[in-house]
Amino acid sequence: MKKITKKKNTDFKKSFKSLSLARKGLLFIFLAIIASTALPAIIVLLIGLLPTITILFVDPKNSAKLVIVGCFNLSGLFVYLINLVNKFSIDGAFSLLGDVFNMIIMLGSAALGFLVYYEMPNLFAYIAQNSSQRRLVNIDKELEKIATEWGSEIIDDQINQKIR
Repeated sequence: MKKITKKKNTDFKKSFKSLSLARKGLLFIFLAIIASTALPAIIVLLIGLLPTITILFVDPKNSAKLVIVGCFNLSGLFVYLINLVNKFSIDGAFSLLGDVFNMIIMLGSAALGFLVYYEMPNLFAYIAQNSSQRRLVNIDKELEKIATEWGSEIIDDQINQKIR
């Protein structure tokens, strides 16, 4: 059997190194323009997405956790990004981030994502256990009904024959 080896993806680094100095300069200027025009939104995103960024660095291979917590985090942050549009300035961004209740909602939504990620398997296990217990109760009722119709001696004989 042929062993599959993991190949390092260095295409991005090679493509950046292959850019000329002029193209690198244009890319830097373009990114600087975007960062300067959208600086309030970038500030709110960087602070509001701290739980998601932390997961990205601490546990990069667990993409399910990143997606769940990131989506919950973005949903809590989206409201404040919309509010930032009305007052699009650095002062507006810092006034949004300075309110404790805004931060609780932004970061608390990520906490809900963590809760969903860690407790959803337990919830499914609980539901499966209850479902199987209900099935066992129904099977026991059916066996009692059959025992009253046929007699318990016949059922005991059948069980003893299967054991031998």
